[in-house]
Amino acid sequence: MRKVMLLGFLLLVTIISACSVHNAARRGELAEYEVTNTHAELEEGDFIYRLVTERGEYNQGDRVTLYAELEYIGEKDEVTIYHAASPFHFPIVEKVRNYKVDYFMNEPLVSTVLKKGEPYQEEYKGSGGYSSEDDKQYVAFVQKIAENQFPSGYYVVSGFADFFLADEEGQKKKGFQMNAQIDFKVLPQ
Repeated sequence: MRKVMLLGFLLLVTIISACSVHNAARRGELAEYEVTNTHAELEEGDFIYRLVTERGEYNQGDRVTLYAELEYIGEKDEVTIYHAASPFHFPIVEKVRNYKVDYFMNEPLVSTVLKKGEPYQEEYKGSGGYSSEDDKQYVAFVQKIAENQFPSGYYVVSGFADFFLADEEGQKKKGFQMNAQIDFKVLPQ
């Protein structure tokens, strides 16, 4: 009986040690990445698209603030754009694990009026999807992201604004897909 308990104890110590080594390796891997861009801005035609995270580094458990803006800067007082549920998409890749988190949304045709010089802003609210065939660690990771609780890692957001303008008859006049990229880290506790 003592041998069984001793073996069980040694197994538990080994597992705990392995977990802490894995976390330490993660910290080491995370140090290899440098945050280069927390704010990206792109001007195309009469529009400015911005993709922003408020900080380059967050601590695990912190609320990650990530948002996109679209500003009309043309000659008219306002313009109507047409898009899916939102003009903004926030696909994310976590580079340490090499996990890709897609950004899904409903695709009804929605219109939004943009007033000249007044940025239209939407904050990232979480996203992601997975199948029953995906790895359990990936599923747990995506579930955290969907709840806007980012696990430690180095994140690259390749966001874009996707919308179009229409003429007076409602026909598609000009489409836009404005892309920008930002990055940030979430440090382990």
